[in-house]
Amino acid sequence: MTASEVQRGSSSSGSAHPRTDLASLPATGRARRGAAKVLPEHARGHNRSLVLQTLFHAGAMSRADLSRETGLTRVTISDLVAELITDGFITEKGPRESARPGKPAILVDVDRTGHRIVGIDLSGNDVFIGAILTLDGDIVARREVPHPSDAANVLDTVIDLARALVADAHEPVLGIGIGTPGVIDDRGVVLTAPNLGWVGFDLEGVLVEALGLPVLVANDANAAVLAEYTFGGANEDVLLVKVGSGVGSGLLAGGQPMRGSRFAAGEIGHVTVGTDGGPQCACGKVGCLEAWLSVPSLSARLAQESDPEARSLVLRDAGERLGIALAPVVGALDLSEIVLSGPPELLDGVLAQATVEALRTRTLAPFHEGVQVRMTAQGQDIVLRGAAVMVLTARLGVS
Repeated sequence: MTASEVQRGSSSSGSAHPRTDLASLPATGRARRGAAKVLPEHARGHNRSLVLQTLFHAGAMSRADLSRETGLTRVTISDLVAELITDGFITEKGPRESARPGKPAILVDVDRTGHRIVGIDLSGNDVFIGAILTLDGDIVARREVPHPSDAANVLDTVIDLARALVADAHEPVLGIGIGTPGVIDDRGVVLTAPNLGWVGFDLEGVLVEALGLPVLVANDANAAVLAEYTFGGANEDVLLVKVGSGVGSGLLAGGQPMRGSRFAAGEIGHVTVGTDGGPQCACGKVGCLEAWLSVPSLSARLAQESDPEARSLVLRDAGERLGIALAPVVGALDLSEIVLSGPPELLDGVLAQATVEALRTRTLAPFHEGVQVRMTAQGQDIVLRGAAVMVLTARLGVS
């Protein structure tokens, strides 16, 4: 099966596994992405998500604790918990240890090991990476396949990788999340991904049809920022810069993803960073951020320098260019945190410090002088874990 054999937009809408719109899920507890007014006909789904969200972040608690924490009546909680136990999403953990007289309360929690999530990262230069994850984002198995040399084989490679992971899951698969380079709309259609040869391609719909499971597709940097928010402790106003073969970013404001009117929010790689010329970018322009900061470009310039001081100047220059690109974003959105994802030997230290200095000189003190720039602690797994968050949010309302 090739991309040219599928028409855009038709597969997912008629699927047996319709996509849950992440922006329609209700708010609960921690800021939920895309909070919306809860209509009466949606109340039960909202309350299910509220219970799951509370347990996911707070851990095991009694039904009475859940009632107090969520504001739902004990009767409603008892009904919802029974339903979620039947559905396999909640499990009883046994009685709470207590020195009080009387019958101890029974604790319930999300069944964190009873389902699996498949995550796939298509952003690598040489390989596609797939993993089987628990609901907590822990990776229990991993597979890598070579990046196809022929764009016509990319889709078949992705399908084969997904099938192999599903077969190896040994538990019911809640869904499949995929992070891919390119501009992706809110239905999982790849509007453009030149490196993969896709234009206007309904990747999500094709994969649902081929795999028979719920599938969520998003830009790799947008997936990564979800992982940083849910599993990495990021603030609700955060921009994650993902540096690899290109440069992109994912952005949350108030805990909600910003995708833009054309789904291209965060595409900072081709912002021109300076009027002093610079290297020519693959897009044809001169001085794009990607031409300064991408791993191939930065590594090539470092390889030309043997003197440690000269290498440090290369890193400082790249960091300053990044700060120039980010300053208007920080100023416009009042962000509190910038997270860098990519090779730490390139990004951490000199480059990150130069980014901080450039931000401080180009934004309004004292409001933005406390902006934090740090490396993610999630390493190369960040897109895989972000793909898991996409599935958790769409299927369970958990973020």
